[in-house]
This record gives sequence, C-alpha cells and structure tokens, in this order.
Amino acid sequence: MKISNNSVVSITYQLKESNQEGEIIQEVDNQEPFVFLFGANQVLPQFEVNLLDKEVGATFEFGIKSEDGYGETNPDAIVDLPINIFMVDGKLADMVQVGTFLPMNDQEGNPMQGLVLEIGKETVKMDFNHPMAGMDLHFTGKVIAVRAATAEELDHGHVHGEGGHHH
Repeated sequence: MKISNNSVVSITYQLKESNQEGEIIQEVDNQEPFVFLFGANQVLPQFEVNLLDKEVGATFEFGIKSEDGYGETNPDAIVDLPINIFMVDGKLADMVQVGTFLPMNDQEGNPMQGLVLEIGKETVKMDFNHPMAGMDLHFTGKVIAVRAATAEELDHGHVHGEGGHHH
C-alpha cells in the first residue's frame, strides 16, 4: 500500500539541523516509531509532500526550509513578562530558570510554551517562538508500516491503538 490521504503511516527517522552534516535534533527508532494519520494536518505539509506515494521499506531523505517548516523567528514573540506572575509564596518558582521551557497559556487560555531567556529584577524575558523556528530541517528515514485508517480514526482525526491515541 502506498502512503496517501487517510492512511496510517509508521516511520523511523533522524532529524538534523540544516543538512545531512547538521546537529542531530531528534531520532525515532523501531522501538517507538512515529505513527500519524496522513492528510490530517498532524505534521508539516512539506513533510507529507515528501512521503506521498512511498511504500513499506522505502527510505527517504529530504530537507524542509525554515519558511516551509516552523517559520522564521518572530521578534514579536520575545516578550518581557512581569516577574510577579512567576512568584510562589513570595519567591521565584524553582522551575523558572534561564534555558527552561515553561508551560503557559495565552490570553484566550490556549496552552503554549515559552523559553526563559533572562531573569531581571522586575521582568522575565520569554521566547514564545517554536523551538525550531528559523531552522532548516533535514530528515532521513524509513517507512515501516502503512495501512488504511479505520472509520473511527478518520472520524476522530488521529491514530488509535499501538503508536496512537488510546481512549
């Protein structure tokens, strides 16, 4: 079966920054392959373009430019927040440290994560850009399984069972 819309795809891959010689960002092996519903907007569109029509056993290698991946770094997503929102019992929460990603919510209550860049006397500088914003990505990998999605998976918009969501 070839990879197409509404198929459940299992792959292994290595993700590097920039190109084949770049720093390894992530590795996914046979022990816990990446499983997703193709065509359900769960991965970058360019990622799917490069996997379309591949079959079990096929290997792949491709790059995705930052503008087609997680976008360029947005300077407006780097903000100073009042330090008091990070205080617990009158002192700075232990998890607030430079280089730490913190789970937060935007004004509408949507979850997001921010990277602590610096801690001042009155503010904490946070970066809310995606961690891979501004980065060209390079993938190498192998297709290890392809199957038709079940009606329930299509209805729910995600994979069920092994490697997927459990209800």
